[in-house]
Amino acid sequence: MLQLLLKNKSKVFWSLFLIGLLICIRLFEDNLFYDPFLAYFKSEYAHAKLPQFNVFKLFFSLGMRFYFNSVISLFLLYVIFKDTKIVKFSMLLYMILGSMLMISFIFVLTFFGEENKMTLFYLRRFLIQPIFIMLFIPAFYYQKLAKK
Repeated sequence: MLQLLLKNKSKVFWSLFLIGLLICIRLFEDNLFYDPFLAYFKSEYAHAKLPQFNVFKLFFSLGMRFYFNSVISLFLLYVIFKDTKIVKFSMLLYMILGSMLMISFIFVLTFFGEENKMTLFYLRRFLIQPIFIMLFIPAFYYQKLAKK
């Protein structure tokens, strides 16, 4: 195991660096992004009204956060697998899934916000957290193993 780690020092370094960037986005989310739902969902939101928000700023901020997480995740996939086909396919998935999630979030927020707080919570969670990378890495790893 140690021999394998020493052999792939640069892969380990870049992987840890990119994971560190994802962590930094999470740590500094209050300063980097406009999101009135950060404090809202940390509080007792079940009985509280939705916070006041600017739809355009929120849409832009969530989109930029999803974009940053996606770009870092795509670099991480390239570092791990060194396969541009995987990165291109993942980029397509990120574009499709991101678009669907953003449209769904804004739609639910605009028309069903007060009644569907949990739906908003989970749609927003998929937009602001790099959840897809946690699905893609094992899936592509399994696919690589199955091809051998």
